[in-house]
Amino acid sequence: MTRRGGVDPTAEIVDRLLALPPRDRLAAIRAMTPAQRREFRDRWAAWAHDGQLAPPGDWRVWLIRAGRGFGKTRAGAEWLGALARATPDGRFALVGATVDDVRRVMIEGPSGLIALAREHEPLDWQASAGVVRWPNGARATLYAATTPEKLRGPEHHHAWCDELGKWGRGGEAAWDNLMLTMRLGARPRVLVTTTPRPTRLMRRVMALPGVVETHGRTADNPHLPASFVAAMAETYAGTMLGRQELEGELIDEVAGALWTRGLIEARRVRVVPDAVRVVVGVDPPAGVGGDACGVVAVALGGDGRGYVLEDASVVGATPEGWARAVAACAARRGADRVVAEKNQGGEMVRTTLLAADAALPVRLVHASRGKAARAEPVAALYEAGKVWHAGAFPALEDELCGLQAGGGYEGPGRSPDRADALVWALTELMLGRRGAAAIRGL
Repeated sequence: MTRRGGVDPTAEIVDRLLALPPRDRLAAIRAMTPAQRREFRDRWAAWAHDGQLAPPGDWRVWLIRAGRGFGKTRAGAEWLGALARATPDGRFALVGATVDDVRRVMIEGPSGLIALAREHEPLDWQASAGVVRWPNGARATLYAATTPEKLRGPEHHHAWCDELGKWGRGGEAAWDNLMLTMRLGARPRVLVTTTPRPTRLMRRVMALPGVVETHGRTADNPHLPASFVAAMAETYAGTMLGRQELEGELIDEVAGALWTRGLIEARRVRVVPDAVRVVVGVDPPAGVGGDACGVVAVALGGDGRGYVLEDASVVGATPEGWARAVAACAARRGADRVVAEKNQGGEMVRTTLLAADAALPVRLVHASRGKAARAEPVAALYEAGKVWHAGAFPALEDELCGLQAGGGYEGPGRSPDRADALVWALTELMLGRRGAAAIRGL
């Protein structure tokens, strides 16, 4: 951009600003004039992070599945706004969970279409009609998943769908009706911006042939205040809420699972009473370099409750490697007992552990029942409020939530090694040799 007599000073300032590290720009932006801020805002492609820019290729559906604060709304508004400016008389759909969500977030919000409109291209927002118009004749119509029938009849070039995980009962009908309207132009496209939730519609969209997915975390946005990112991580890291809302993970519940996400979230604490006893449970791998060696430390508190202290499991280690991990965990936690399953190696398991630390108080146990059957009495302890997690242990908790009553396993990996180590440890700590008999007395 130039002016008569030389380089435009506003453009020069913006160029210098874009050269700064993202987190150093805030103070400079605050010192800008209104004209400088507008130019900086309008040069979106220069400062957007990679997850906010449309992927290449001949895709039909682009799914941005990301945590809060990733910049999903900004990406959606910029994408649709650019298409509208490039498509005179274009027809677009704006679809959200409710009419209020579309208006408040996608149109009138701080990262919505009106806020990002170019100064020389003001938008005409006709709220009563639910239509946004651009000066070139392009227009976007507001739709809601609560009224899917309104998507019968119209035609569209492109669509922006927001927070698909909130669409509710009418969501699938709204999606199907929308897709049938995508028949204008040579290449109709749909952008979905959402924090994931384990709904049937979400899984359908993720499984569409040819869908292009951008998966992102809250922390991936370099423009967020570092203090906010740190505070969110400190409060929610590893929890179900944090994994969904910050990490952008889709967390499913397994039918018939012995543990549910809700149960584990309700059994989470930050402070552990003084420990009366500490046990480390070990589920040794069958071979070298394959499955994980489950290593989980638990404590019996002075209040009579069990507390999960640490998941120290290791993957792909040699026997000497996983034995050292067990010894180190026992030393850190001051363990009174190490309980290890001997089915996969017999006395060799004891020999391997004692080679790492001759003073380890090892007891070998034999699995006469399947993993799920052994886990049922321990799951009952959780239900009774007798076991709590001192922190978040995502990999362990995923395995617990994959164990099904009746013997099935639908969690990550081939085997719930971490979960089995926890079961051995808590059985030793709280059930002893009483087993299921102790459960009947809860």
